[in-house]
Amino acid sequence: MKHEVVLEADNIARHYYVSRGTFKDPAVVKALDGASFSLQRGKTLAVVGESGCGKSTLARLVTMIEEPTSGVLKIDGVDIANLSPAERRGYHSKVQIVFQDPYGSLNPRQKIGHALEEPLLVNTEKTKAEREKLAREMLDMVGLRPEHYDRYPHMFSGGQRQRIAVARALMLEPEILVLDEPVSALDVSIQAQILNLIAELQERLNLAYLFISHDLSVVHHIADDVMVMYLGVPVESGSRDTVFENPKHPYTQALLSATPVADPFKEKKRIVLKGELPSPMNPPSGCTFHPRCPVVTDVCPKEVPLIRPVGESMVACHVAKP
Repeated sequence: MKHEVVLEADNIARHYYVSRGTFKDPAVVKALDGASFSLQRGKTLAVVGESGCGKSTLARLVTMIEEPTSGVLKIDGVDIANLSPAERRGYHSKVQIVFQDPYGSLNPRQKIGHALEEPLLVNTEKTKAEREKLAREMLDMVGLRPEHYDRYPHMFSGGQRQRIAVARALMLEPEILVLDEPVSALDVSIQAQILNLIAELQERLNLAYLFISHDLSVVHHIADDVMVMYLGVPVESGSRDTVFENPKHPYTQALLSATPVADPFKEKKRIVLKGELPSPMNPPSGCTFHPRCPVVTDVCPKEVPLIRPVGESMVACHVAKP
């Protein structure tokens, strides 16, 4: 299986301007403030962090729902940010997204078969018979039965709806699938089934996954590489095993210390962070993590840490050591 790079992001950012009243300048919300990464065919990059860290903003940029404020975002070597809307339309089929709430992403008045055919109707010249044939084949691929083709979303369980959402995302044969918390709304028993389905489809279709989650136990099951974000900035990235077994950034260490381990004999020290996640409208100076960091030093509030190699990971921290 080939693992060539299909998407490259170089220092992409997304800023929003929020009005503060008639006589004040707008405030700048740096939802994403410089992320660099790449996606490879057949591989999964997991993006993790607390709510508000910029995970979903990153998903909207990769899926071209929004444009980056700055930076370069390339798909198959082409910078999509500099394309015209007409030119960019041809790249939408290369990247598809599966949302957290499967019911909210399905039209309750539309039969499942029509929901699957719709992307083909809008984006291709295929006949009605060809669209139906592909839709039925896709239902089978995600583990649903032929009679489900003529049913409505309310007639399915949460796990079945998520299978439908995955099927619809695959109808245009994308190269990249963005999975935004795809199992967090499901029962634990169903989560494993959907994760196994996602893994099987990746191996079968050689897809690149951007997997967004706050659940590190799920990430450990499905990811090849992990990027940890804090307040719009990646603070640590590396292979899954490297990040989970030897985390370098204090924030990553705190996240992992809060993850349950199915081993009653393993001692685990919980790292409790102080305070709440700061507002992206008014981030702390220097390292934005310093007000909550258990190993903060004098330099942390003064200088923004550059991301650098620490051991086998890339880490943005003044005090991280190999």
